[in-house]
Amino acid sequence: MAERYIPPEEEGLMEFVYAIVFGAAIAAFVSYPFWGRSGVTETEDPALAGLEAARDSKYREIRDAETDLASGKMTQEDFDRVNADLRQDAVDILDQLEDAKTDAESGDKPPKSADS
Repeated sequence: MAERYIPPEEEGLMEFVYAIVFGAAIAAFVSYPFWGRSGVTETEDPALAGLEAARDSKYREIRDAETDLASGKMTQEDFDRVNADLRQDAVDILDQLEDAKTDAESGDKPPKSADS
């Protein structure tokens, strides 16, 4: 079978087309995780996110107080006082979070803020 004649001006054309297709495939593969996603979803409520952040922060404060007691940086009396205050604050935040989730599910009223 005779070989097909390729004019000299078309010699690099197929390599160029292959390079473009290959480059586009790599760019699509690398950028795929970023397509159509934003930092905050449409269903995420900022008030709920704030309360959840306050809850996590309060839990960290409780763990820090327990660590301070275990390391000797805090006396037992100080720990008892601080721990009671932190746990009461955490319970208040959890109550607000539960109310906010209930209100958000029923659609009655906007959730309370962490400051109220």
